[in-house]
Amino acid sequence: MNPSKSSRPGTSAIIPRERLIHLVRQVLGPQAASRPLRIDARLAELGISSIMMVSLMLAIEAEFNLTIPQSEITPESWASIASIECMLERLGAG
Repeated sequence: MNPSKSSRPGTSAIIPRERLIHLVRQVLGPQAASRPLRIDARLAELGISSIMMVSLMLAIEAEFNLTIPQSEITPESWASIASIECMLERLGAG
């Protein structure tokens, strides 16, 4: 299987970054639908609360079929879409 493909229906052609951005948009809700999301923007600046962050973490675990280890639950790993993407690469998600 191509590492950029998901086993979930409807996401097979979406690369990991696009899948991650889609999850962030879902967590942010309607406020994120019409604006671009820079991958280097701080998630707090995008309006993600601590509760939303937990939802995002759970959504990422489900989407990428992995468990995020406690050692990766740090402010640095969850600062931006780019930092989450780096964490997912370290964990071998794809």
